[in-house]
Amino acid sequence: MATKDARTLGMDLLLVAFLIAFDVLARLVPHAPGLWPFAASALFAGRMVRTPMLAFVVPLAALTLSNTVLPGDDWRITLTVYLSIALPALLGMLTKGYRALTAVPAAIIGSSLMFFITTNFAVWAFSTLYSHGWNGLVQCYVAALPFLDKTILGDLFWAAVLFGGAALVQYAPRLSGRSV
Repeated sequence: MATKDARTLGMDLLLVAFLIAFDVLARLVPHAPGLWPFAASALFAGRMVRTPMLAFVVPLAALTLSNTVLPGDDWRITLTVYLSIALPALLGMLTKGYRALTAVPAAIIGSSLMFFITTNFAVWAFSTLYSHGWNGLVQCYVAALPFLDKTILGDLFWAAVLFGGAALVQYAPRLSGRSV
């Protein structure tokens, strides 16, 4: 039994390492704003790894590693980003018992919206870009609206890549009549 547990942990660690490397690379190469795979990989890890706490390692480690290269924000904004990007991992764990075709899109869209709401609120609250009144808050969210659709579409795209890729790996041998 201990060998099976060690093998399970080893497979989880390989998946986590792959997802972290994938996220860091995707964030550091040129890309359109909002099109990084952090939320999708966190959700994927939350649904796929059998060691639940490792799901949180994926987005948090990827952010930490990529932030060493990229310019920083106010620590309160950064903390909000970290908390917001960890949410999909939790949603992945909570939706493990549900069909992926319904749970994954709902969870990823919910995560995208929560990321938009929380991080833009943090920008308004903790930066000097906007006045700290109702008008400034509205201006902040209006200015961020052009990124919302890209975030949602990017998160859906990366979720489709990760979950679709996993389904291909899992089911392709059965469809071709070969066993792995």
